[in-house]
Amino acid sequence: MDWVIDMSAIEHSGKHAGSHIRGNPRVFTYVVLIVCCCYFLLPVWWLVVASTKTNGGLFNGSHGSMWFDSTMAFWDNIKQLGTYQDGVYWRWIANSLLYALVGGFGATTVSVMAGYGFAKYRFRGKKTYFNIILGALMIPATALVIPTFLLMSDINMTDTYWAVLLPLMLNPFGVYLMRIYCSESLPDEMIEAARVDGSGEFRTFFQVSLPIMTPAITTVFLLSIVGAWNNFFLPSVVLTNPNLFPITVGLSQWQTRSTAGSASEQIWNLLTSGSLISVIPMVLAFIFLQRYWVGGLAAGSVKA
Repeated sequence: MDWVIDMSAIEHSGKHAGSHIRGNPRVFTYVVLIVCCCYFLLPVWWLVVASTKTNGGLFNGSHGSMWFDSTMAFWDNIKQLGTYQDGVYWRWIANSLLYALVGGFGATTVSVMAGYGFAKYRFRGKKTYFNIILGALMIPATALVIPTFLLMSDINMTDTYWAVLLPLMLNPFGVYLMRIYCSESLPDEMIEAARVDGSGEFRTFFQVSLPIMTPAITTVFLLSIVGAWNNFFLPSVVLTNPNLFPITVGLSQWQTRSTAGSASEQIWNLLTSGSLISVIPMVLAFIFLQRYWVGGLAAGSVKA
């Protein structure tokens, strides 16, 4: 009886201690999260504030660099973006949208078909080919820019849209992600059942497999368009026509002009406003596709 009483006391004290631990505020965790939030959000806040200032207000503002100036010039900056160099800024935005959407769609299509093939079909050299794709993941993209430029020069495609679009359509990480997702989330029994019912390979792919692959497809598409939108080194090498520049290369040209130019070429206010507008499409893409993106990244991480 004494032993039972002692055990009850131990259990009671354990529960009390556990509730006490859970009740303590995790001060260190909150501090780390706040510091991380400030680290990531302060540059964004500075960009928002800087985009509302005039060229002089950026350097001689009355309230410092981290707060709004007495003169609100955001809409004036937007108007100047539409007139400076005949409105080439909006041409750069349109080019970036073209590269991101077409390149992202192409990369996603190739990744889906390749990943599905690696996961659900048997063919000679399958393991070797997939290992080559894994090896491609370890090669930095910048290391392939010069070989890509030489290849495009040989086929006379430099200074064209295709010089940027074709390399963007190859996404080794997308192939790897789709292969893992198809292996873990797409049962072979479902595909075999569709074949037994008389469904062909194309019909099975489009009507049975593709709906299940939607989270991973959305993830690959989102990562592809973000990579294409932020692409800088490749376009800066293979393009010389300003009308073909994406927004990343165009803003870099403006920065060079402002740094080395005369007083009439100081366009830092256009740089800040243009940079703010250039990040809005990607922010919207993450907001609207976030739930698919998180679900796709989590797919295949735990094997049943």
